[in-house]
Parts: sequence; structure tokens; C-alpha cells
Amino acid sequence: MPAPVVHFEIGCADIESTRRFYSSLFGWEYTPGAPNMGMIGNIGPFAAQPTAGIGGHIQSLGHPPHQYVTVYVQVSDIPATLAKVEKLGGRTLIPQCEVPGMGHFAWLTDPEGNAIGLWKPASECKGQ
Repeated sequence: MPAPVVHFEIGCADIESTRRFYSSLFGWEYTPGAPNMGMIGNIGPFAAQPTAGIGGHIQSLGHPPHQYVTVYVQVSDIPATLAKVEKLGGRTLIPQCEVPGMGHFAWLTDPEGNAIGLWKPASECKGQ
């Protein structure tokens, strides 16, 4: 599959209650990340051991939007993909940003307003 879905993110206002909810519901265990995050499952250097499914994280941004769910699609060239998004009637929400030691991400919306993340792992980001 070209451009596979490789990660998910769940936004919230209260990180601790949201972590407790999903831990109780699904048995999710969290690996420490930033103070406002809860890393779940197969997250590169954060993965204690491989698990089934894609990894993700719960995120409390500290500002709106608080409630959201998005997936990340792996691409080989984030700027080129964002340029194509614009040509196809979508828009860039967050331009390419680095996640130190992990890779780069960006957010876009499709013409209907759905937000989707783009991801390029650090192993493919030489020179960026």
C-alpha cells in the first residue's frame, strides 16, 4: 500500500483522565513521552516490545482543539505532498515540523475539512 497509515493521535483536555479511560477500556499501557502525552504501542524508540496494530498517542495540547482523532500517513516528501494537497482543494493546517530523533510531521485538511497527519520517519529524513 503506498502511503500507509502508520500512527494515530487522540486529543484531549485532561490527559490523566483520558489515559485512565483508555487504559480501563482497552488495557492500553503508556510509555513516557513528553509530559502532555501518553505513547501507546509500537512507537519507535518508545516501544518496549512490539504489539499488534499501529502505535499512537494521547495528546493534551493545552489549547483548542481538545477533542480530535487523527491518523498519520507516511509519505516520502512532506512539502511535495502539501503542495499537491493545495492543488487538489485541501489546505495545510500545520506545515512540516520536526519531532527530534523521530522524524517530521504536518497536518492537512481535505476539501471536506477532515484533518489528517503526514509522517516521514527520521530514517528517511537525511539532510532535512
